[in-house]
Amino acid sequence: MPRWLPRAMVLALTLVACFQLGSWAFHQLIGLLINILIAFFLALAVEPVVSRMAARGMRRGLATFLVFFAVLIASVGFVVLLGSMLAGQIIEIVEDFPKYLDSVINWINLSFHTELSRVAVQDSLLHSDWLQRYVQNSASGVLDISTTVLGGLFRLLTIFLFSFYFAADGPRLRRTVCSVLPPAKQVEVLRAWEIAVDKTGGYLYSRGLMALVSGIAHYILLEILGIQYAPVLAVWVGLVSQFLPTIGTYLAGALPMLIAFTVDPWYALWVLGFVVIYQQFENYVLQPKLTARTVDIHPAVAFGSVVAGTALLGAVGALIAIPAVATLQAFLGAYVKRYDVTDDPRVHGHRRRGSGRTLARIRRAVRRGSARVRPPRAEGGA
Repeated sequence: MPRWLPRAMVLALTLVACFQLGSWAFHQLIGLLINILIAFFLALAVEPVVSRMAARGMRRGLATFLVFFAVLIASVGFVVLLGSMLAGQIIEIVEDFPKYLDSVINWINLSFHTELSRVAVQDSLLHSDWLQRYVQNSASGVLDISTTVLGGLFRLLTIFLFSFYFAADGPRLRRTVCSVLPPAKQVEVLRAWEIAVDKTGGYLYSRGLMALVSGIAHYILLEILGIQYAPVLAVWVGLVSQFLPTIGTYLAGALPMLIAFTVDPWYALWVLGFVVIYQQFENYVLQPKLTARTVDIHPAVAFGSVVAGTALLGAVGALIAIPAVATLQAFLGAYVKRYDVTDDPRVHGHRRRGSGRTLARIRRAVRRGSARVRPPRAEGGA
């Protein structure tokens, strides 16, 4: 056996073991890594506000705390208002359920000549095996729901802690990263960091402004129709429609449509029509003006980035896909050399003058050449 073979076998086994250990550690820490990624983009989003407050003499830690405290208060207030609205609607539906059930039973009796009664239907439902199994499964699933809620709260706390540290210690973090790089690489890292801050912050602020406009527009419509909880529904539509790209508007409009349907079915059609019309206004008028200087990417690229982010990281990828692609596009744009485009009609989607005539001349020339090359026909004799 050659002398190098044992060393090669040990080295190969070591590499395989390191790969397996790294793969296992990565799969175990994938949740933590995603939380850190979300926290990093959240810190980039609040970086301009924190830096502006720190430039005016406020300590950076205090400025970061005030920004996150304001975000926390706004989020808790919105969740409380939305929860109270949904609870009120559920109570109304439960109270009006006997009326709906009576109307359905009357329609069945008139249409199919049956003699059903609400009391009999309720007794059959209460004593059905399906309902008992459902109650048992629900009781056994309370612990799972509690565990999921606690896990979600712990994840939110982890994200806020990491984002607070990233934002409050941003300069120290940049110095730590640059300390292990040569001066030329330090300039590139700082430039990429600045671009990421500008694009992420610009994306967040432009989306926030469009959410404000969308919320005001839908609030006016809901107030005209006399829908209850119009402010909460308007805030819901504004936030969901802007921070869930492409399909967020239609998902956000589902809840106001449902509430409007309980008042009058025609009101739901009015809400649907307004949502569709406003989406076109936002896509072609509002969004290009607000995002031209912040996140200037093509709508097809934005849609593709959202789809790719969703496939890779789920809902988290859908949220951070557009600022990540905008940052990458701006960073590459600083290094890709561009040239002046020639003044050719084909660049603007027009055909050159005389191009059709040129093609016709070429075709006639080819036909003449083929006619000359063609051999003469043989003459028949007696």
